[in-house]
Amino acid sequence: MRVVRIFHEQDVRYGLADDTTITLISDEPFAAWEPEGIVQLNHAQLLAPVVPTKVVCVGVNYRAHALEMGHSLPDEPLIFLKPPTAVIGQAGDIRIPPALTSVDYEAELGIVMGRRTRSVTPDEAQAHVLGYLCGNDVTSRELQRKDGQWTRAKGFDTFCPLGPWVETDVDPRDLAIESYVNGELRQSSRTSDMIFDPFELVSFVSHVMTLLPGDVILTGTPSGIGPMVTGDVVEVRIEGIGSLTNRVV
Repeated sequence: MRVVRIFHEQDVRYGLADDTTITLISDEPFAAWEPEGIVQLNHAQLLAPVVPTKVVCVGVNYRAHALEMGHSLPDEPLIFLKPPTAVIGQAGDIRIPPALTSVDYEAELGIVMGRRTRSVTPDEAQAHVLGYLCGNDVTSRELQRKDGQWTRAKGFDTFCPLGPWVETDVDPRDLAIESYVNGELRQSSRTSDMIFDPFELVSFVSHVMTLLPGDVILTGTPSGIGPMVTGDVVEVRIEGIGSLTNRVV
C-alpha cells in the first residue's frame, strides 16, 4: 500500500495509491479512516507524504560510505536532527542559498513511524512502523567542515526531500538504493550494507526520544555522494518503493 499526501480541490488530503489511482481517505493514515472518493494519480500534486514533528538522521551507517569518508565503523548509531521546515516533497525545488558553494546529495531510505514509540526492542520496532520512503539528506559540505557539527549544514529550508509516498509493503533490510544526477548514476548500493539495520535504528532512537506518528528516520547514505549545482535534477530510487525527483535552484 502506498500512502500519499496531495493537494486536492484547495485542500490537503491523504490517500492510498495504486499505479493509476488514489483513494482519498477521511483522516490521517495513523487514525481510523473511511474511503472518500477516487482521483487519478497522474493528475495529483504530490506533497511530502507526511508532516513529521522531527526528522532523525543517521550518519556513517553504510560500510562503504564509512570507508569513503575515512571513518572507522561506529559502535552505535550517530544521530542528528533535521527541522521539519527542511522537508519538501516530490518535484519540490531544492533551494541552495547563494553563499554556499558545495552542496551534496545523499540518497537515503526513510522510515516513517506509525505509532507513538518509546523504548522498543528491535524485534518490537517493525510493528511501530507505517512504512518507508525515499529521502535526500541534502548537505552543505563546507558548513559541515566549518562548524564541526551538522545542524546548520543540513538544516536549511528544502534540504530534506521526502517521497514520493510511504510504501507499507516492503522489507527494508535488503533493497537496492541509487541516486542519479541529470540521469547519470552516482550512488548504487543495497540497504543490507547498513551497519545498523532499520529496526535496530528505530529501537536505538526510541531509547533517546519518543517517536510520534509521521516522524521520519533517515537511515544513512551509501558511498558515491557528491555535489549538486543549480539546474541539476537529482533522483533517489529505492527498490520496492519508487523514485523521488527534485530540481536544484
